[in-house]
Amino acid sequence: MSTMISDKTYRIARENTQAMIIDVQERLTPHIYDHENIVKKIITLVKGLQALDVPIMLNEQYKKGLGDTLPEIKELLEDSNAKSFEKVTFSACDTDESWHYLAQQNRGIVLLCGVETHVCVLQTALDLLDNGMQPVIIADAVGSRFPYDKKLALRRIRRAGGVITTVETILFELCRSSADPAFKTISNLIK
Repeated sequence: MSTMISDKTYRIARENTQAMIIDVQERLTPHIYDHENIVKKIITLVKGLQALDVPIMLNEQYKKGLGDTLPEIKELLEDSNAKSFEKVTFSACDTDESWHYLAQQNRGIVLLCGVETHVCVLQTALDLLDNGMQPVIIADAVGSRFPYDKKLALRRIRRAGGVITTVETILFELCRSSADPAFKTISNLIK
């Protein structure tokens, strides 16, 4: 049996990971299919990422029309170093200020959560891939108004090279060991 050596890694490492919350806003989110559960998953994800010290970036689409980020999510980010960016483009990468911040983190893996999966999440993921970054879509923390749109968007992202996972899976992968100081926090969040 021979061993193949490759510089490609499939593990998602905390020190190379950042996160982006996309458009979880007051006038849009209530129209998303299963939005209550999606919001709960985003909150769990944010709390876990904070325990793991993973940088989080917030994007808001046309606040004048869609309102602010939901207060229960915005409150979690107030005491952290999370950056917030407003956009009118569908992809968060199409806004210079947002893109520069993302690139300056020097972390090639970007976790994506938010809405809508088939519009802003999809276009952001494709732009990340086009720019040599690895999007990781947190499937139980993204949503669309119609489930079929979400399903097809996740399929397209996967075929393009994006990774699809869940909140629980990514938090434990980033934690890696029950000896990690964040493990207890993450275990309690998942219960």
